[in-house]
Amino acid sequence: MSFKNSNHKYFDLTMNKILLLILGIWPYRQSHLIRFQFICLSSILATNIIFQCTVFASHKCTLDLVIKVLSSVFPFVFCITKYNLFSFKLKAMKDMFEQLFHACNKLKNANEIAIIDEYGYFAKRYTIILTTLSTLSMLVFILLPFLPDIFNTILRTNLTRSQNLLIVEYFINQEKYFYLILLHYIASFCIALISMVAIGTILLTYLQLTCGMFKIASYRLECAMSINMLQNVNFRKNILICKGLICAVDIHRQAMKLSTIFQSNCEIMLFFLIIFGVLTISFNLFRIASSKENLEEISISFINTAVFFVYMFLSNYCGQIIIDHSHQVFVTAYNIRWYLAPVCVQKIILFLLQRGMKTFSVNIGGLYDGSIEGFATLAKASVSYFTVIYSTR
Repeated sequence: MSFKNSNHKYFDLTMNKILLLILGIWPYRQSHLIRFQFICLSSILATNIIFQCTVFASHKCTLDLVIKVLSSVFPFVFCITKYNLFSFKLKAMKDMFEQLFHACNKLKNANEIAIIDEYGYFAKRYTIILTTLSTLSMLVFILLPFLPDIFNTILRTNLTRSQNLLIVEYFINQEKYFYLILLHYIASFCIALISMVAIGTILLTYLQLTCGMFKIASYRLECAMSINMLQNVNFRKNILICKGLICAVDIHRQAMKLSTIFQSNCEIMLFFLIIFGVLTISFNLFRIASSKENLEEISISFINTAVFFVYMFLSNYCGQIIIDHSHQVFVTAYNIRWYLAPVCVQKIILFLLQRGMKTFSVNIGGLYDGSIEGFATLAKASVSYFTVIYSTR
């Protein structure tokens, strides 16, 4: 049975599928036409970055100009990095989700299916919320440059459109071709935003369902060592307890394996995203601090900073819930009435306790663990780099 043909609630990835199809990176539909679609969209993003950097060729290079350009460039670099690295791993991503599907498809207990459904519902809800917010953001961004023209037409005002928002150099008459340049910039912005949401939510869904597997491991431990099973233990109950513990250990091992697969497939992508995310926040903080009365620049930089702070927090929060759910298995094994069980069962639980004493987390390059503490570290690094840059001004 294939993942894409699953009818289970926890694999309702309709919204994720639509977003990834828009970008041409849905793992289950790859053809020459779709690859051409991906190349076109990726090229729009890349050319946007190039035409922003060509400003240095036509203007005097000052610190203010460098900060102004880089604060606008790095968000797009962040998005194109995520977009391209994910596309390079499409087969690995497909295999990753297939393994998750097969693990979930083995669940037969109604309570266990209810647990995984609950985590699937959380992931679906997060996807809908983030997609809705990104859609509203795109509408605002598209309408913003045309507001002066709209007001001039409807209210008969005499407002002039601002070109300060577009820090680009196309080596053409930018006043004459303003709307073509604007179209290219808007298309790049929409592709970048969709890539952030589409890839972020599909990975969030994977981690949520993996957390559901950890939760089921805790549930199986509680069922295997329930008070009814431990009363008047006989040979039959002893076998049932051992089978229950084996099932709990098996699904716990599968959950850790799924987390490890995620880490190996996404480690390089996450490493670069951390670097570009920190640089984006640092340069935009500097732009906010150095823009005295330019409300447009302050607004854009503030939005960039807020979006990347939230994105950084959500990414690390996903890592934190993996840590918490893995630790919960240890807490469950510690709190169950293991002292009432036969000695052979106590030995099995002892192995669980020894394994649970070591923190299990999504680690990047052996240097960084995804967690709330990791988010605080990245936020502190962003502010520190901003301070260093600002002190050189």
